[in-house]
Amino acid sequence: MTAIEVQLLERLKKLPPARAAEVVDFVEFLASREERAAAAQRLTQGLTQGLARLDALKLPEITDDEVEAEVQAARQERRSARSSRSAWLRPD
Repeated sequence: MTAIEVQLLERLKKLPPARAAEVVDFVEFLASREERAAAAQRLTQGLTQGLARLDALKLPEITDDEVEAEVQAARQERRSARSSRSAWLRPD
């Protein structure tokens, strides 16, 4: 056990149970914050690597008009699917 761990245990033993529970809550909070920071770091690295691989493909850029056309096509497809479902549910 390290010196800091010994010191913390000695001080923790002197606290009333309610205060010791607060210490445990705080330690759990710090641990979760570290876990979130590590996850964010992994995500950032993954995104950076993914973007680098995508750039390496040297694909042509997509224009705003192409994006808009894709969005409109997806919306039309969704509308068609909805109308065919509702037609199927309608009694004759």
